[in-house]
Amino acid sequence: MSFDGLFTKAITEEIASLLKGGRINKVHQPYKNEIILVVRAGGKNQKLLLSAHPSYSRVQLSEESYENPKEAPMFCMLLRKHLEGYTIEDIYQHELDRMIILEVKGRNELGDISQKQLIIEIMGRHSNIILVDKERNMILDSIKHVSHAVNSHRAILPGQEYILPPEQEKQNPFDATENDIRKSLDFNAGKLDRQLVAHFSGVSPLAAKEAVYRAGLANSSTLPPAFSSLIKEIANREYVPTIKQDGSKEVFYMLSLKHLTGKERSFPSLSEMLDRFYFGKAERDRVKQKGQDIERFITNEIEKNAKKIGKLERTLKETERGEQYQLFGELLTANLYQMKKGMKEIEVINYYNEDQETVVIPLNPLKNPSDNAQKYFSKYQKSKNAVVVVQEQIEKAQLELAYFEALHQQLQSASPKDIEEIREELQEEGYIRQKKKKGMKKPANAKPQLETYYSSDGDLIFVGKNNKQNDYLTNKFARRDEIWLHTKDIPGSHVVIRNESPSEKTIKEAAVLAAFFSKAKQSSSVPVDFTQVRHVKKPNGSKPGFVIYEQQQTVYITPDADTVISLKEETVKR
Repeated sequence: MSFDGLFTKAITEEIASLLKGGRINKVHQPYKNEIILVVRAGGKNQKLLLSAHPSYSRVQLSEESYENPKEAPMFCMLLRKHLEGYTIEDIYQHELDRMIILEVKGRNELGDISQKQLIIEIMGRHSNIILVDKERNMILDSIKHVSHAVNSHRAILPGQEYILPPEQEKQNPFDATENDIRKSLDFNAGKLDRQLVAHFSGVSPLAAKEAVYRAGLANSSTLPPAFSSLIKEIANREYVPTIKQDGSKEVFYMLSLKHLTGKERSFPSLSEMLDRFYFGKAERDRVKQKGQDIERFITNEIEKNAKKIGKLERTLKETERGEQYQLFGELLTANLYQMKKGMKEIEVINYYNEDQETVVIPLNPLKNPSDNAQKYFSKYQKSKNAVVVVQEQIEKAQLELAYFEALHQQLQSASPKDIEEIREELQEEGYIRQKKKKGMKKPANAKPQLETYYSSDGDLIFVGKNNKQNDYLTNKFARRDEIWLHTKDIPGSHVVIRNESPSEKTIKEAAVLAAFFSKAKQSSSVPVDFTQVRHVKKPNGSKPGFVIYEQQQTVYITPDADTVISLKEETVKR
């Protein structure tokens, strides 16, 4: 667990140093479990992200852009009423719990001084954001409602008294001496990292393992000073915000973790580190929730077409016996004089074989010799006709499979707003029924919104995240002499550089985007083709997003999230 009580202390200090005394100008709720406070502090606007997401709960300053819904949720409206225009008087952590409290003060609608507490409880699936009237200690509302039926200790409901989570009765590691640490642990029982977690508040298994590793041969002499030293680094704010590779997953912390041996990257601040760590992760989860039905449909279509192709290929293999049926018919015709009705088989010489070997031909005893021969000629003709039909069906199924695999890839890199365009496409192509929507209709001539980036040289780069965007970008938006990119023979985004003669560096950066937003995102040395837009054509009657191109050159690129983030940051700066 990276976001433990010790990390909460560090991020609280970072946020407080920048936002304490600031004024809350705006409140947004872009997603179900997340709030954005736009705070004016230090002469600039800062975005404070409060997340009660079950998997990605956290509090941080963020440079990411968030798309807000057209209609604000009720909780957001309530926060606007009680927080907009208010000053943040204090930001602090409750003891060493994963709880951050914002003390805010302002004037209510009557002009009276009003004090509120915005309490963020970072507790995994039990995470919550709670607005409390400080004078009455009464809950005004919360992003998640919890009844006594769910939590017998306390209810999180409007009008209820706010009660703190139950105390864990652990020692504060910042107050513990080496002797206290030594007395708390049973060095003969083993599992010393687990004992540290059990006895000291705010300490996660991640921090405990680091302390045990630093102790070397962990015992009563080495572990207490190693643990004290780690706690002292945190007390002195000797932070090194770091993301480290731990096998197949990434881990973040405010210290460099020596017990993990993977690749390490440090950051100037905890918030910048969190922006990088959660880049795409939370959004993927939101997309999954919003597009569950679409993903299920697309996955079923992929499986259905893959099975269909397998079945058709087996049928095609069976049709290869057509030549044998023709041979049997011709041999029977040549040997009609040897055949009699009632025979179950006949052995004849194969005149087409150099060695003149004999062959046994099964017969229908109920048919006469001529009908038996004709039966094999009929089977040959059917087999011959079937080859053409089956090959056509295989080609059609392969096109369907490629289409749905491309859609599946687009879901993996889609933002929540992209989901609706994928849904619309499936409706327009007749794959799913169109549901009647309440409220405002989307304008018929509405143009897809393209993802934009700036290269290091200052060139605009456009990325299509789904077929609607790809078709619009390539066939309508892009100019004929601009540079177009796409992963070679791999489903992915169309990318266009708004420059007729971009530098090699810009082409490589655009190629990174093409590779990153493709099925080969996790691969290395991905081939990316690039050519002028004039050489890209959409065949008549082809599926959405499908094009053919020529006169291309190819670069080999390893997708890199850090490059994508830096190109996006260039866009934000402008």
